[in-house]
Amino acid sequence: MFDFVHEKKRLVQIVLALIVLPFALWGVDSYRNSGDVASLAEVNGEKIGQQEFDSALEQQRQRMREMAGENFDPTLFDSPEIKKSVLDGVVTQHLLFAEAKNAGLVVSDEQMAQIIASVPAFQKDGKFDKQQYESALRGRDMTPSMFEYRVRQDLTTRQLTDVFMQGGYASNFVAEKLIRLNEQQRMVSVAKLDTPDVLARVNVDDKMVGDYYAANPQEFQIAERAKIEFVKFSVDSLMVDMNVSDAAVKAYYDEHLSEFGTAEQREAAHILIAMAKQASDADKQAAKAKAEQVLKQVQQSPNKFSELAKQYSQDPGSAVNGGSLGAFGRGAMVKPFEDAVFSLKVGEISGLVESDFGYHIIKLTAVNAAKVKPLSEVKAAIAQRVKFQQASDRFAELAEKFSNTVYEQSDSLKPAAELVKAPIQDNVWVSKDRSSAAAWNEKVVQAIFSDDVLKNKRNTSAIEIAPNTLMAARVAEYQAATLRPLAEVAVAIRAKLQREQVKKVIAQQGKTLSEQLQRGEKSPVNWSPAQALTRSQHAGLTQEVVKALFAADLSKLPAYVGVEDAQQGYVLARIDAVKDVDAIDEGKRARYAQQIGQIAGEELMTAYLAGLKKSAKITMKEFTLAEKK
Repeated sequence: MFDFVHEKKRLVQIVLALIVLPFALWGVDSYRNSGDVASLAEVNGEKIGQQEFDSALEQQRQRMREMAGENFDPTLFDSPEIKKSVLDGVVTQHLLFAEAKNAGLVVSDEQMAQIIASVPAFQKDGKFDKQQYESALRGRDMTPSMFEYRVRQDLTTRQLTDVFMQGGYASNFVAEKLIRLNEQQRMVSVAKLDTPDVLARVNVDDKMVGDYYAANPQEFQIAERAKIEFVKFSVDSLMVDMNVSDAAVKAYYDEHLSEFGTAEQREAAHILIAMAKQASDADKQAAKAKAEQVLKQVQQSPNKFSELAKQYSQDPGSAVNGGSLGAFGRGAMVKPFEDAVFSLKVGEISGLVESDFGYHIIKLTAVNAAKVKPLSEVKAAIAQRVKFQQASDRFAELAEKFSNTVYEQSDSLKPAAELVKAPIQDNVWVSKDRSSAAAWNEKVVQAIFSDDVLKNKRNTSAIEIAPNTLMAARVAEYQAATLRPLAEVAVAIRAKLQREQVKKVIAQQGKTLSEQLQRGEKSPVNWSPAQALTRSQHAGLTQEVVKALFAADLSKLPAYVGVEDAQQGYVLARIDAVKDVDAIDEGKRARYAQQIGQIAGEELMTAYLAGLKKSAKITMKEFTLAEKK
């Protein structure tokens, strides 16, 4: 049992860190389906409702916000492609979990309790702490039941997916072949053709510049733009005016004492005589008889509890440590075990305690009393927390009024600004192509250039531009799209046309030199010093050039390769020698085989998922750009 705990502890940490990923996107059934009138998808008759999808989308949005920081654009999640991807992730997890259940894969309550208790994020001073656990989950807007359900499903599903992910195989022959291909070295010299003399021969006249300008007007368009004034309203702006009294801080402290300390924890050791949950009566009697025999020995020699645990306990995870389970609080163990532990005195040994895992003999080794931080240590943090809560409550009160005011008094932002006591900011230019509006998301830009705002001269609606942040704007001045005059862009056009002509001339020159060299003729080429390249290590050369080098005919050396490269112009290369891998040690072969096996396992998993989806009855909503969420 405890071996499972140690193996899966890291997985639970990953689930906690990545709980926003599409493969962990739903909560308990009542949470998932309550209130859903219509389903967004259906998997073999099981419905996926709006709440479950919204939760998945919001969690993915939060993950992207944390990754992108200030560059995060919330309108990305209005994209039909993103919505479809998230919904497809939920559908996939439903399929996998159903398959795992059909295969009889389970994670028991005892295993769950021990796994969660062993996660460092839920521990204080190295021991499981219920308050720490609940606080960590609150930070992710989750309840313990939701989190435990997700972990159980992820662990159950992982038992299924691991069969495929760990089932990839690579033979020694394949591994060695890949090593020789990947680590073969080719000694290569490179020549990049000079451009100064070519540039001198290139002529771009005014007619060519004018023709290009006429044929490519889109390159010289100045997008329409608008000068706006706007009002921003957020929780942060409200916090400035929030005052928190000492009495409010003290009241919060008294009501949330559990958040500022650790509950009592107990340290115990046990001897387990294992018994299957569905054991026959005869097996139960046999297990109980053996447990009673061990209990007599413990009672006769209580100071030898550790030695007897090592000798008799059938819990391999704790037996090697004399039965020690470390420290834990209430809620970490199954109820019969917990009740026994919290009824003992230090040094006292229990009678037989029966659980789903068998018969336990428990010894209480220590009691760690509850500890609470004094108010003086947490006063500042509480004041900030209360201030934020007050501001959030005030924001919730005013948000709808702000939105209504912006809409109902649409000829001015002043009433809305006065309502939330926020300044009207003005003289800000916003371009429709966003070239001068990096700070604005797509929703804001679309609203500003809508007919209602431009032609009817109304306020935009109140737009959420960040969590707990609303903004409304109106246009003070508008400039239609225009074409930059030829005189303004002629120099840039001429330079571009010159570069293109130089590239064509050099490409032709390079092809001629390459053909001469391949025929064995001498050509005036300035080669760089030779360097050793492999397929994976080729600093300074693009993949296109490297691909050509490793596809070259090596029947006669030196061999020559000429490549017209999009990034480097025309590259001429000479292969002087080839060095193959000599002996391959077992360690390297094993590493390559493992990597190939992982790739093969991923392919197996992909094929398995494709088969599941093909045989399943799945319907999914089609999202459109018109939908806004």
